[in-house]
Amino acid sequence: MYNKIIKLIIAIGIIAFAVYQFTEGYIGNGIALIFLSLVFIFLYFKNEFILLAFLRLRKQDFEGAKKWLNKIKNPESALVTKQQGYYNYLHGIMVSQDNMNEAEKYFKKAISLGLSMDHDLAMAKLNLAGIAFSKRRKQEAQKLLTEATKLDKQGMLTDQIKMMKQNMKQAVGPNQHYGAGGSVRSQKRRGR
Repeated sequence: MYNKIIKLIIAIGIIAFAVYQFTEGYIGNGIALIFLSLVFIFLYFKNEFILLAFLRLRKQDFEGAKKWLNKIKNPESALVTKQQGYYNYLHGIMVSQDNMNEAEKYFKKAISLGLSMDHDLAMAKLNLAGIAFSKRRKQEAQKLLTEATKLDKQGMLTDQIKMMKQNMKQAVGPNQHYGAGGSVRSQKRRGR
C-alpha cells in the first residue's frame, strides 16, 4: 500500500509529464495523463482498501472486510484524518459482533477523528448508544440517541432509532416497592 504522500508525488509527476506532452504537441497523451493523475488524487482522498472493505461489508462478508482493513499497516501515515475515522468506524462495526468494549473504543475514536457523512456519524452514535445502554449508562445512551436522531436527516435509521427507544422504555419499567403497592384486593387483605 502506498503512503498518502507517495500518491500525491505520483500525481504531481504525472501532471508534470502531461504538461510536457502538451508543450510537445501531444494533446491526446496529455489529456490521458491528466485523467491518470486524477486516479491517484482520488485514491489520496478515498483509500482503496477502505473502499474494498466497504464493498465486502455490503455483502455481509466480515472476514473479507477484515482482510482488506488488515492490509493497512500504519493508518496514521497511510490515511488522511477522515479515512482514519472510517478505518476505526469499520473496525467498530466488525468488532461489535464479538467485543463491545473494543467496539466502543473504535466508535469513539471514529467520532473524534470525524466521518464525512452524517449518516455514518449517526450510525456510529447509534451503536455507541446501544453499547452505553447495555452497560446501564442510560443518560449517555439517551444523549447519543438524540444526537443520532438529529444527524439522521434522510430517515435511513428511523426504524433502528425507534427500536432502540422502545427497548429503553421497556427496560425502564415502573419501580415496584414490595408491600406498598398492588391491587385493591391485596391491600384489603393486608388490612389497609
